Amino acid sequence: MKEHVTQLSMSAFKYELPDDKIAYFPAEPRDSSKLLVFNNGRIEDHIYNELPQHLPENTFLIANDTKVVEARLLFEKTTGAKIEIFCLEPDERYADVVSGMQQKGEVFWKCLIGGAKKWKDELLNLSSKDTVLHVKKTSLSGSPAVLHFSWNDHEMTFAEILHLFGNIPLPPYIKRKTEKQDQSDYQTIYAQYKGSVAAPTAGLHFTKNLLEQLQQKGIHSHFVTLHVGAGTFMPVKSETLGGHEMHAEFLDVSITFIRAFLENNEKKVCVGTTSLRTLESLYWMGVKVLSNSNISIEEIKISQWDAYELPQDFSVESSFIALENWMKSAQLRHLVVPTQLLIAPGYSIRTVDA
Repeated sequence: MKEHVTQLSMSAFKYELPDDKIAYFPAEPRDSSKLLVFNNGRIEDHIYNELPQHLPENTFLIANDTKVVEARLLFEKTTGAKIEIFCLEPDERYADVVSGMQQKGEVFWKCLIGGAKKWKDELLNLSSKDTVLHVKKTSLSGSPAVLHFSWNDHEMTFAEILHLFGNIPLPPYIKRKTEKQDQSDYQTIYAQYKGSVAAPTAGLHFTKNLLEQLQQKGIHSHFVTLHVGAGTFMPVKSETLGGHEMHAEFLDVSITFIRAFLENNEKKVCVGTTSLRTLESLYWMGVKVLSNSNISIEEIKISQWDAYELPQDFSVESSFIALENWMKSAQLRHLVVPTQLLIAPGYSIRTVDA
């Protein structure tokens, strides 16, 4: 009898990551980094700028155009105690990440607090020229904590406030202080929509020149948006996968992308796991529609075990057509919903070739 995904032992996935194997600074230029190629049963080392040689002509390339926000805020109390606030996701009163980022004057946000024991209930402040940011707790307990941010310039959005006062979050294994260059280094060159607390890593290696080379081969980039959440920083602490809760991440996909995906019969390749999670989530949303044509926007979101419990025999084409028709009937040009899709050993990739 096949072991259920919830019973997978986490001890099988533990490994040591030697410090000297960690790149504390990215390669320059970006596309000079290593590229691992698995093809016809062989694993080979290549360089990222050789990517056009390894993709068939007219490949349908899918990338994530999310933009990393400066989600780390550093405060110093009058006592000298340092408090670090990591902005995770908007409070439930906002429909999604983008609407939360567009709030002006004040916003409520779920956050992790470094040095929480040093911060009771006093107001924390940051200032830059004429702009002043205030932060206070909405309760004295709970993790993540819901914090109330307010600022005196009511024309500024929360995204602009974070850009002014915040720092780019580095992965936890990169143990160094942030530098000014990180703001561009940890952003893809095609990043467009603010909302992630971490970069979609595979996309960091693309350069303008590399994209032009791909286009010359008939390989055009198509974009989806998945705002990478704090779950990417959270280690699995449970003994089995069933004890781990996946953090939800918001995806934003246009109906024109779904139509383009359906009309293209060439090889489909995702840039990294975030775009893959988006495509696979769309498939399972289509399966939900096929199972219930009257499904609501609240019900269509993907929970972490849905991919293992929903019907398994629908084709990608039928799923995407059903999702497209459902969006049309709901008069949705964009699908903006959370997904907790969990891809674990034994999962079958449906939507892409690589």
